[in-house]
Amino acid sequence: MGFIDEINRRRTFAIISHPDAGKTTLTEKLLLFGGAIHVAGAVKSNKIKKTATSDFMEIEKQRGISVATSVMGFEYDGYKVNILDTPGHQDFAEDTFRTLTAVDSVIIVVDSAKGVEAQTRKLMEVCRMRNTPVIVFINKLDRPSKDPFDLLDEVEEELKIKVRPLSWPIGNGPQFKGVYNLFDESLYLFEPSKQVLEDGISVKDLNDPVLAEQIGEESAEMIREELELVNGVYPEFESQTYLDAQVAPVFFGSALNNFGVKELLECFLKIAPSPQPSQAEERVVDAKEEKMTGFVFKIHANMDPNHRNRLAFLKVCSGKFQRNTNYLHVRHGKNMKFSSPTAFMAEKKSIIDEAYPGDIVGIPDTGNFKIGDTLTSGEKLNYKGLPSFSPELFRYIENADPMKSKQLAKGIDQLMDEGVAQLFTSQFNGRKVIGTVGALQFEVIEYRLLHEYGAKCRYEPINLYKACWLESDDKEQLEDFKKRKLQYMAKDKFGRDVFMADSAYMLQMAESNFKNIKFHFTSEF
Repeated sequence: MGFIDEINRRRTFAIISHPDAGKTTLTEKLLLFGGAIHVAGAVKSNKIKKTATSDFMEIEKQRGISVATSVMGFEYDGYKVNILDTPGHQDFAEDTFRTLTAVDSVIIVVDSAKGVEAQTRKLMEVCRMRNTPVIVFINKLDRPSKDPFDLLDEVEEELKIKVRPLSWPIGNGPQFKGVYNLFDESLYLFEPSKQVLEDGISVKDLNDPVLAEQIGEESAEMIREELELVNGVYPEFESQTYLDAQVAPVFFGSALNNFGVKELLECFLKIAPSPQPSQAEERVVDAKEEKMTGFVFKIHANMDPNHRNRLAFLKVCSGKFQRNTNYLHVRHGKNMKFSSPTAFMAEKKSIIDEAYPGDIVGIPDTGNFKIGDTLTSGEKLNYKGLPSFSPELFRYIENADPMKSKQLAKGIDQLMDEGVAQLFTSQFNGRKVIGTVGALQFEVIEYRLLHEYGAKCRYEPINLYKACWLESDDKEQLEDFKKRKLQYMAKDKFGRDVFMADSAYMLQMAESNFKNIKFHFTSEF
C-alpha cells in the first residue's frame, strides 16, 4: 500500500463529553467492534470486577472516571482508527485541550436525559476555535429521555452548530424499540444487553408493511410522521458542510447495550476527514509531505508501575516515522533515534517499525521531552497551540517523610513534566508551590507520589489569586518590580519569572503601575 493510501485510510479522533455521559463506554464498544478487546468491562457494575480497559490507573478504577488520556488504535473494514479517550472530569480540562490539538475530528457524547452539560459546552468552544468537525452521539436511549426534537434544538443552541440527524429513535426508555438509520435507510431493532451484533433490516420505503410488522402499527405511524418532519426541517446531509465544521451529524443509541454504535462507526469512517495539514509557527505542514514531523502533546510517567518508565506521546503530522532513524529534537537542537517506539491497543502496547501521519507513537523518555516539543527530519519547525493555563488553585507541598526526600523530588519532577500541574519555587522563602486548574489534581498527585514513588507529601494552604508570567523589554522596571514584590515572586520549572498575585486588586494595581511589563495568563508567549 502506498504512502498516500496509508494516510487516506487513517482516522484520528477524540471522544469528549461531560463526566458520566458514557464516553468511556462508547470507546470500549468501538474497540469491541474493532476486535481489539473481547469483553467489555461494565464501568460501574460491582458484579463484574473487570474495569474499563481504557482506564488503567488505580485511581480511575476506584472512582469510575477517566483521569489520563489514553490512546487506542484498531483496524476496521480497511481503515486504521486511532481513538483518544479524554478525561471527562473538569479538573483535567487542560489535558483534554491538548489532546484536541492532536486529532482531526471529534465525537461528542450527550446524555439523552440530561441534554448538553457545562463541560461539553466548554470543550465545544475549543473545537470551534480550531474548526474541528464534530459528530454528536446521543446516548442512553434505553432510559427515559427528552424528546428527540428538543434534544436537537438544545444541541444547536448550546453548542452553536447546525445539526442533521442521520439516525432516528423509535420511542425511548421502556418503550425504546430501535433506531431507523437515515444514512443507509435501514431499521435496527433494539434488544437490551446483546453482545452479538446483528445487521439492520433494510427498509427503503417507510410505507413498506415490513415496518409495521417489526415495530407495530402505532410506532410505524409515529416514525413516518417524525421522519417527514425531520426531512422537512433539516437540510439534506452534505459531507462538505460537516468537514467545514458547520453541520454536526447526529446519531441516537445506547452505548452500554451496544446499540447504535456500529451505525455511528460505519458512517464516521465514510465521512470523517483523514489526517489534515498542521499549523506550525513557521508554515503550514501538509500531511502528505515526504519529511517526518510530529509533536509531543502528552507525557505520561509510570505507564507500568513495575518499571519507572515515562512515555512521550508523539502525534505524527507528516512523512513516515521510522524506528532507529535519526530525528532532530528542535528545542535541544540535537539528533535522537528511538529503538523501541510503541503503538497502543488499550493497555497492551507493541513495538512498531513505522508510523504514518495521524498515528500516535509512544516514545520511551528519560527526561528529554516536554509537552509541545517538535521532532523533524532536520527542518527547524515548532508546532503551536499547546498552552499551559495559569493555575487558579495553589498549595505549598512539603515532604512528610524526611527519609524519602529524593523520591519525592523525583516524583514531583516527573509528574510536572506530564503537565498534571505546575510547580513554582518561591524566590522569597524557597518553598515549593503547586498550582493546578482543578482540585482533584492535588489528590491525584498525592496518590501517585505515594503509590508510584513511595513518597509521602502533605499540603499547606497558601492564599493566592493567580499566577502570571512576566515579560518586559524594560530591564530596569522589571528589576524594580521584582525587588518590590519579592515575596510574591517565583520561578517556574523552566526558570521563568512568575508573579503570584494574592488578589485581583493587587494584580490590577501591578498592571496599572508597571506599564512596561506584560502579564501573561498562558505559558505560550
